[in-house]
Amino acid sequence: MKAVGYHQPGALDRNDALLDLEVERPQATGRDLLVRVQAVSVNPVDYKVRQNRPAENGQPAILGWDAVGEVVETGEAVTGFKPGDVVWYAGAIDRPGTNAEYHLVDERIVGHKPASLSVAAAAAMPLTTLTAHEMLFERLRVSSPVPGAAPAVLIIGGAGGVGSIAIQLLRAKTDLQVIATASRDETKAWVRDLGAHHVIDHSQPLPAQVEALGIGQPGFVFSTTHTGAYLDQVAELIAPQGRFGLIDDPATLDISVFKSKAVSIHWEMMFTRSLFETADIAAQRDILEEVASLIDTGRIRSTVTDTLGQINAGNLRHAHEILESNSARGKLVLEGF
Repeated sequence: MKAVGYHQPGALDRNDALLDLEVERPQATGRDLLVRVQAVSVNPVDYKVRQNRPAENGQPAILGWDAVGEVVETGEAVTGFKPGDVVWYAGAIDRPGTNAEYHLVDERIVGHKPASLSVAAAAAMPLTTLTAHEMLFERLRVSSPVPGAAPAVLIIGGAGGVGSIAIQLLRAKTDLQVIATASRDETKAWVRDLGAHHVIDHSQPLPAQVEALGIGQPGFVFSTTHTGAYLDQVAELIAPQGRFGLIDDPATLDISVFKSKAVSIHWEMMFTRSLFETADIAAQRDILEEVASLIDTGRIRSTVTDTLGQINAGNLRHAHEILESNSARGKLVLEGF
């Protein structure tokens, strides 16, 4: 089967950074589904893994986590899916990725694709949706108010993939005020269109901008990018006893700045449930099914912003270039082989 991968990790400027490959088609056993991949999207985790993770056991490393495709084979222990089902999911970071014609995935982290979306539009969403949903409703517990705080969530990096769906989830499932950061005209317009009540500029000091909104100190802050650069500002603007969450990888994280306000710190990693096969691993299936319903009833829309062509090394290289430039708005998708 066709696939895209690499033999040596490193920078994207090498000719062999991403290669078109032929690899053996896998077979489904146990709780796995074998999915014929129809569309994928690209996330920052793709290029971070490509830069750092060696290929193992003489086999090429295949990236990609978001996928939409048709189930063509099921393992003997599968109960929730059958051949012919069209599914969406974000996969597991410790298994071969979705940049391949056929892909194995545990049924417990898979949902049925939203019926109202094309495969490309649906492929944009699983990883960011799971990340945002877990952070907002499990880590930050935004449905449980912070006493005395403004009923508001500040999202740093509102125009990115995670920020784009986080805004929509908050609008669809809560009455909280959504403050999103963006710095360019097109990204400001994007987050407003997604439902942000307020937009502030992350290239300027945040505390004064939040104060100028006149709503008080937000009880929740969700940082999706460049957390290290904003930590002191978040400590200043967040309400006492507030909850702060992050998903990126700052070189250091001195959380002592939050002590006086007794702010709780929450790190979200969407792959934790599959990596450790946690007792609640199937919660990811439930989230995907819930969000599919929200999409099909018109309460959430796809965050896809560009389709870059077929799934091949050249187009994936282009997607990685865009993500590494930190200029992406929404999600980038590739469709078909």
